[in-house]
Amino acid sequence: SRVVGVVSSLLDPVRAGELDRENRDDQERLRDQYAEKERRPLLPIGEARANGELLAFDELAVPSFTGTRLVEPKLAELAELIDWQFFFHAWELKGKFPAILEQPAAREVYDDAVAQLDGLVRDELLQARGAYGLWPVHAEGDDLVVENGVRFPMLRQQAAWGDSRPNRSLADFVAPAGDHLGAFAVSIHGADVLAERYEAEHDDYRSIMVKALADRLAEAFAEWIHLETRRAWYEPDANPTSEELAAERYRGIRPAFGYPACPDHSEKQRLFDLLAAPETGIELTESFAMVPAASVSGLLFGHPRSRYFAVGRLARDQVEDYAARKGIELGEAERWLRPNLGYETDEDDSV
Repeated sequence: SRVVGVVSSLLDPVRAGELDRENRDDQERLRDQYAEKERRPLLPIGEARANGELLAFDELAVPSFTGTRLVEPKLAELAELIDWQFFFHAWELKGKFPAILEQPAAREVYDDAVAQLDGLVRDELLQARGAYGLWPVHAEGDDLVVENGVRFPMLRQQAAWGDSRPNRSLADFVAPAGDHLGAFAVSIHGADVLAERYEAEHDDYRSIMVKALADRLAEAFAEWIHLETRRAWYEPDANPTSEELAAERYRGIRPAFGYPACPDHSEKQRLFDLLAAPETGIELTESFAMVPAASVSGLLFGHPRSRYFAVGRLARDQVEDYAARKGIELGEAERWLRPNLGYETDEDDSV
């Protein structure tokens, strides 16, 4: 989350002005990028599907278990998996870890973070709780169909690349029969209570810090889950270094609903139902934000050539098809996919 860095900058009179200028520059750059994307033509969904990524599914690994597991790992174990690079991103401090520690400001924040983290671990002030699992699955068109009947509708890139690139969907990474899919939802509990206590003590810095650390621990928890899943599924001897984990130099991906490859936040409800995630204390708001805020969820794909990508802009024909597959009205689908729509909606026309 960038909230930590933004708040700390706004509290600094000098940095607040710089932040305003940087934000205006970023908005101008994003407007230019959006205008450029708007000029790129889109393929009909049928053509996009015909140009999907063709992968081989010769050797499908069988996991050592199926179903859901509830876990509560120790904070000390998760702390070892923290990606400090993104911690500094949250504080708006630029540079690669550990070289960034040569900057006095970064070193000070890091030392404070390590000291506070040590206290959180020692006194068990935060709790890690999560659920993950593996299920038999097959791809049916652009849907992922879990053995128990749960169906995740996926989206597909429709950009007319003009070259040999495929129009990818996450469904391309799953075999038409005999495959497996993982899912997870993890959270760090207790940070909000601590932050409120620090705010009541007028210690905004510690309040911001504990939220930043909780976010990093939640991401470390997701990394821990991903490693456990790979060991149970297709890499029983996986023992990656911290550098390999930070660079994601391993087989498999864990895309999250609401992010570029699967931008529909509302699919988190289907994910939570599959995992029985509320049993871990994680809840969804009406807008499908996760509570507590230090939570991460997503799907786990194991194909060796699975990769992250953005579906980008979507044409009306795919959104209509997606709404039908989800069993919802077109307007509702458009509401959840609005940032990705490559056309004007009836609602836009009425404004």
